[in-house]
This record gives sequence, C-alpha cells and structure tokens, in this order.
Amino acid sequence: MLRCAAEYLEMTEDCAVGNLVGRTEAYLKEVALKSIAGAITVLHMTESLLPIAEKVKLVVRCIDAIAFLACKESQFSVNGGNEDGNAMISSMVSHQKSPFVEWWAEDLTVLRIDIFQRVLVAMTARGYKQYALGPILMLYAQKSLRGLDIFGKGRKKIEPEQEHEKRVILETIVSLLPREKNTMSVSFLSMLLRAAMYLETTVACRLDLEKRMGLQLPQAVLDDLLIPSYSFTAGTLFDVDTMQRIMMNYLEYDMDGRRFGSNAEEDYVSAPPSDMERVGKLMENYLAEIASDRNLSVSRFISLAELVPEQARVTEDGIYRAIDIYLKAHPALSELERKKVCSLMDCQKLSREACAHAAQNDRLPVQTVVQVLYYEQQRMRDAMNGSLGGESPAAPRKLNVYSTDIHPVSDELSRLKRENEDLKIELVKMKMRLREIEKSTLKSAGGSPAGSIPSSADKPPLPRKSFINSMSKKLGRLYPFGVAPPNAKGKMKPSKDRRHSIS
Repeated sequence: MLRCAAEYLEMTEDCAVGNLVGRTEAYLKEVALKSIAGAITVLHMTESLLPIAEKVKLVVRCIDAIAFLACKESQFSVNGGNEDGNAMISSMVSHQKSPFVEWWAEDLTVLRIDIFQRVLVAMTARGYKQYALGPILMLYAQKSLRGLDIFGKGRKKIEPEQEHEKRVILETIVSLLPREKNTMSVSFLSMLLRAAMYLETTVACRLDLEKRMGLQLPQAVLDDLLIPSYSFTAGTLFDVDTMQRIMMNYLEYDMDGRRFGSNAEEDYVSAPPSDMERVGKLMENYLAEIASDRNLSVSRFISLAELVPEQARVTEDGIYRAIDIYLKAHPALSELERKKVCSLMDCQKLSREACAHAAQNDRLPVQTVVQVLYYEQQRMRDAMNGSLGGESPAAPRKLNVYSTDIHPVSDELSRLKRENEDLKIELVKMKMRLREIEKSTLKSAGGSPAGSIPSSADKPPLPRKSFINSMSKKLGRLYPFGVAPPNAKGKMKPSKDRRHSIS
C-alpha cells in the first residue's frame, strides 16, 4: 500500500534522497519477495490496489517471484530433480484420496481467479510439471465452489453475481486442468461436471469434462456416474444422456487408441487388460440403479445397455438383473417392448443361479423363459456327455465355465442327476402353465367345446399349433433328460426315461 501511495504522490528520488518509493522498493526486494508466503501475501494485497499496482509492475514481480521460488523448492519441476514422471503419476493415481500437495498450495487459494491463473501459467513456463498442478487446482476448486448443492435434484436459486463468479471460476479451472491422463481422480472430475451442469457453463467446458471422465472410466465407482438431472424438464432422475456420452468417449478411446492432449512419451500410465471388464461391470450396476426410474423410456434404456460391449460381459447376470428391475418398475410395458428389452441379454451366458431365477420369473416373456430352459438343458447334456466321454477335449472347458471346483467323475454324475431331476420338474410345471394359457385363449376366442370338435373315434382332437408347442416338440427331440442310445436308428420304441419328456 505504501508503494502504491508513494507512486501516486510521486515521492521519487528526484524530489529527495531516500524518498518513500526507494525505501518501499528496498523492503519489497530484500524482505517481502524473498519467500513464497510473503510474495503471495503481497500479491493478494495488490488485488484491491489495481490498476496502480499493475502500473508499478508490482503484480508481475510478485507472480515471477512465486513461480521462481515454487520451481526452486518443488520436486515437480525441471530443477527439482524429479525426472521419473511415470512413477510419480502412478503414485498419484494409486493415492487419489490423499494426493501429495505442496505446502504453499493452500496459500494460493486466497488469490482471485485471474491472478491465480497467471501464477500457474508462470509456474509452468518456468518448468513446473503440469501434471502436478492437479492437487493445487483441487484445493482451489473445493474452496471457491463451496456452497453449491450439486448432489441434489433441481437447481436452487443463488444470486446472479455469485453465480456468474462461480461460473467463471469453474471454466477457468477446467481450462487449467493437466492434459496428461490419470492425473486427476474421476471423483474430482465428476464433481466438476456436476458443478458445470448446475451452473450451466459453456458446452465446451462440459464436453471437456465428459471426455476426461470417459478416458478414466475404469477408475470410476458407481457414485461418480450417478449425476442428477438438474433440469426439471428432463423427466429422469439421473442424467442418462451425459452418461451415454461418457461411455461413448471411453469406447472411442479404447478402439482407436487416441490420447487426449498428450504425446506418446507423456502417456505414462497404460490401461490394464481388465479395464474393459471393470467398465462392463460398472455399466451393469449403473443400469440396475437407473432401471427403477419410472420415467426412463424403453428406447433410452436399450440404447444405453447396447453400449456395453460383449467382451466386457463375462456373464449376463448383471444385464439380467438390470432387465428384471426395469420390468418390475414398468409393469405396463407391452409384450413387444418386453421382448425388445429381453433381447439385450444372451441367455447362453447366464449362470445356473440366474437360469433358475429366470425360469420362474413371470415378468419375462414366455419365449425368453423357454429359451433359458432350452440352453440350460443343452448345457447339462453337454456336461453329462463330457463326464461320460472321459478325455473329451471339450469337457473340461464346459465344466470349468460353470463350476470352479473339480470333483471326481462319480460326484459330478450324482450332482448332474440331481440337477437334471430338478429341471424335469420345472419343465413339467412350464408345460402345465402353457396348456392353461392355451385353454384360456381358446375360451376367450369363443371356440366350440372340446366334445363338439369333429374328430376320429380312435384319436383325440389335435391341439392348436403354436410357437410354444413347436418349441416343446423340438426340446423333446433333443433327448434333454439323458443320452441318446448309441444304436438308435429309424423308428424305435422310446425308453422309459422318455416318460418325462414335454413333447
């Protein structure tokens, strides 16, 4: 303040020796600007003394002093002796909950956003590593964006001036984020994205954050993706469109191998091969979470579920769980809509537990239930053939897909027999249920009683053909409950085991 006042009063050496301008300059040079804390304090004071502080170049000298001292003392600079950027970023990613923060970073949070931006630009120009700016930006964002209700639905009214100020702060922080991958936690990026949607920042700002989250999607947890819909006209509880764009960014990066704003030597952390499976599991959990939203349309649910790649789904249990929750929350769906939703899953990849649940699930279309039972039959028959065949090369693979334990052949046979009997009972129940449906259909159609239908004296009347009957006959021909006799040729008398066939 004395330096600016002396400049305003023209108290220079031309008027008197040892005047106020010279004395304040000596103090600033020898004392105030010799430490980072002192330089930050002086710089913060100049914010209320503009533009005269800029005229005497006090702001520029403070910024330059901070940048010089920060690079000199920090391990994240060219002069700091840290050349192993790969190890440093790996350490930062593995300790995202408590990243390393410079001791002077907290002091920078008192600066105005435009001055703060100039300090960081000067630091990087002097050799401060850009990936190390992440913790500093995180501190500044947490302090300056405090008070925003970004975790609730709907936007609460705030003062226009305060909203504009926070919007400028957020857009500036996003522009300063490190371009290297894996330098910021997904949780922090998600917080910034929620704030950007809440404050209605520019579209470019939001798309930038969505792309960053997409590139680091394997590191995310479910809560990071459950972004509420702040618009009352959106209908859905969560912002499904934003999640869809994040997932598309991840798939685009995974397929094309693009690096976001970094050179080959700067992309330090490579993605492990299990990332795709982790993303698949994450998306299945996300679908199950949003499936209970009654305002979620069939088309939006299907479009989001179709983004989960097949190679990311080891089993279909996660998709089946999401589909079951969706059908339960939307009981008014038509038969065609239910078929479209159920077509998202591959019934061959359901586990035995999921198959047992699906076989008794009244919410699924009948065709889907029959398909599940058929594949379960086929699976059990293949497992039985593999057990009896001894050294068949396909037997170990099929057994290991559905069982983690390797039992002796006798134990495996007894277990398969028990499961075979259980499946017989389920198929008989299914057949009885289908017959009841057909009878009710005939009665509702106004058909004649069974006794009035013309028929021969020897044979009962034939039932009306349907897709279910044809499927039942096909299932019966495949010897679902045992192994076909090796010498079966032409027409022969069926064995006693065929008494339980549904044909």
